[in-house]
Amino acid sequence: MALYITEECTYCGACEPECPVNAISAGDDVYLIDPNACTECVGYSDAPGCAAVCPAECIVQA
Repeated sequence: MALYITEECTYCGACEPECPVNAISAGDDVYLIDPNACTECVGYSDAPGCAAVCPAECIVQA
């Protein structure tokens, strides 16, 4: 299952460098997670790194 960034995204960019598979990219107003690429960091860490650093807490399970 992939993660999703909600409309509460503040467009800060903290999440993008945390993604080990480059599934996060800048959209027009919010960052986006490619659901086909997102692994939720399985095999890379114990928890999704993007959600851990998100100050708006807007990265949720899709």
